[in-house]
Amino acid sequence: MKDKDFAKSQKILRLATIDPKGNPHIVPVWYDYSREKFYVGTNTRTKKAHNIKQNSKVSFCIDTGINSPDIFGIMGVGTAALILDNRRVQSIAKRILLRYFRNLRNKSAQQLLNDTDCIIEITPGRLSTWEF
Repeated sequence: MKDKDFAKSQKILRLATIDPKGNPHIVPVWYDYSREKFYVGTNTRTKKAHNIKQNSKVSFCIDTGINSPDIFGIMGVGTAALILDNRRVQSIAKRILLRYFRNLRNKSAQQLLNDTDCIIEITPGRLSTWEF
């Protein structure tokens, strides 16, 4: 399916969460897509993690292209949960970071890995795609 291959090939997902006052909070994040779920490494101190603790509803968008016929995107709504088990967090965080770094010996990769204490697991509910 084109949307699954697309999700696996892209690098930036825009994640929208809702804060306690009902305001949207949208951030670009690095991610991994596997087993029909999206995984995002973060820290429990972030606004997105705080928002998900209060409200598990999220939306997201991945898109590419600025000229037809190369415009394609997927967006969806779903639910998010925080994975806090350290062993699982580190395993998934490494998998995510290896999509962006050649190896984990890089100083920036190590800093990000050390700062990651939770994983956002997004289970998509409804997906839609577009292309032009």
